Amino acid sequence: MATIGERIRSVRKRRGLTQQGLADLAGVSASLIRKLEQDARRDVRLETLRKIAVALKVPTTSLMIRHHAEPADEQTLDLWGPVRRALYGLERPPLDAPTREGLGSALEASMPLWKQDRYSQIAAMLPVMLRDADALVEMDLSARHVRGRLLHLVGWLMTQTRQFDEAEFALSRAMDDMNDPLDAAATVSTHCWLLLRQGRLDEARQMATQWADDVEPRISRATPHQLSAWGWLLLRSSAAAIRDNRPDEADDTIRLARTAAVAMGRDLTPDEDFLRTFGPLTVAMKRVENAMIEDRPDKVLQLSQAIPVTDLRPTSNNRNRHLLDVAEAHRRMHRHSEAFDVLQGVRRDAPEWITNQRYARDILQGIIGKRRALTDDMRDLADFVRLEY
Repeated sequence: MATIGERIRSVRKRRGLTQQGLADLAGVSASLIRKLEQDARRDVRLETLRKIAVALKVPTTSLMIRHHAEPADEQTLDLWGPVRRALYGLERPPLDAPTREGLGSALEASMPLWKQDRYSQIAAMLPVMLRDADALVEMDLSARHVRGRLLHLVGWLMTQTRQFDEAEFALSRAMDDMNDPLDAAATVSTHCWLLLRQGRLDEARQMATQWADDVEPRISRATPHQLSAWGWLLLRSSAAAIRDNRPDEADDTIRLARTAAVAMGRDLTPDEDFLRTFGPLTVAMKRVENAMIEDRPDKVLQLSQAIPVTDLRPTSNNRNRHLLDVAEAHRRMHRHSEAFDVLQGVRRDAPEWITNQRYARDILQGIIGKRRALTDDMRDLADFVRLEY
């Protein structure tokens, strides 16, 4: 099987490009191209591969063997160790028999913690909830829906914290518990996000497209629940397509998602499940994300002006990720002060979330990398997000 370097070199030669010529078109250094072709660089970012694919006019996935996503750091793994044990069924069963009502009430009471990214508090309570959910289903199969919802949330959180094997396991178990097609579609949407974070673009695009076709509603009669399920799958498909250098396909799917959003009227949260929040603002933020992937910082800043982020609740699903795109757009436009201020705002609103974002670290590295001296605030933020030296 050809390596990434061999694939790049083969396509480059067919395009009649030198290593310097490819580097100029892709906006990267010639030394990077040389190292990649010699297989001396194995830690290439998905974003970098996409730039090279755009320059070579091929899908990103045609250059990839398997993109290896950065895993969680040791501090994160230590925090979630008991949760992983409970997820894999390694905890002792409860002494008192849990009840469906009790578990459901505990899950509902915990929702503010999930919405606000209170990772430390969630990590403390999840082992007991997972243990009780498994014990409950053994006694009462009708409780599978409650356990499925809990496992979906765990899969989302494991994806967020870059514990990808556990995320896949939790989402697979959640799917086994789902008996409603729209609940299943919401779980699939999260699974597609997991695949995107791992660089498994083909799998994400195909899964999202297939499920979107399966759940596509009649717009004139669609409920918010149906529109959210369909719209999110279209957004996942668009995200995979734009990263795979398929801009026309990305535009088509996000246009369909906008149709669903317009039918929704405004951003709504079906069944009070924050993972399913969908509407015009959600689609607008994903359009900004696509523009950032296309390396259009000017378009990012233009589109972002119409998004009232101050009116949105800080959530890791949408607003915080959108603000990182805005920060990166400022950085690429050499507005480093504005970019840094945006990062500081995200830290203030979602401190436990930002420490798990490789994207935030990359933005900050771009801001401070060429400075002769750092301010106290810059040093403090660098330490906070665990930026390596």
